[in-house]
Amino acid sequence: QAQLVESGGGSVQAGRSLTLSCRASGYTVSSLCMGWFRQAPGKARERVAIVYGGAAYTSYGDSAKGRFAISKDVAKNTLYLQMNSLKPEDTAMYYCAAARSPGTFNCFSGTGDGLWGQGTQVTVSS
Repeated sequence: QAQLVESGGGSVQAGRSLTLSCRASGYTVSSLCMGWFRQAPGKARERVAIVYGGAAYTSYGDSAKGRFAISKDVAKNTLYLQMNSLKPEDTAMYYCAAARSPGTFNCFSGTGDGLWGQGTQVTVSS
C-alpha cells in the first residue's frame, strides 16, 4: 500500500530553519510530480513547493519563494523541504503529496487523485 510519511515539523522561533522530510513507501519517488502543501486553521490549503519532470522543474508559492527549497533523494525515496527564515505566518500543518499516476493529480492546485501524507505541524513563534 502506497504511503507518504512526513516528519521534521516542530516549534521554532522566527528566523530559524527547519527541514521537513516525506518518506515514501509502496511508492517510488520518480518523475511524477510531488510537492508540499500547507493549511493553517481557518485558511485554505496552499501550495508551498512542487517538483516535477523528474527534478527538472520546481514551482514555489509566493510565500515560499526565496526562503524554501524543495528537493528529493531518489535513493532514499524521500522528498524534502528546507525552510529558512521562518515567519509566524508559516505556522501551519504541512502535507506531502504525490501523483499516483500520470495525469491524475494536479500538483499546482493539489487536486485530483493524489497520495497524501498525514501532515506534520510547524509552529513559528515571534
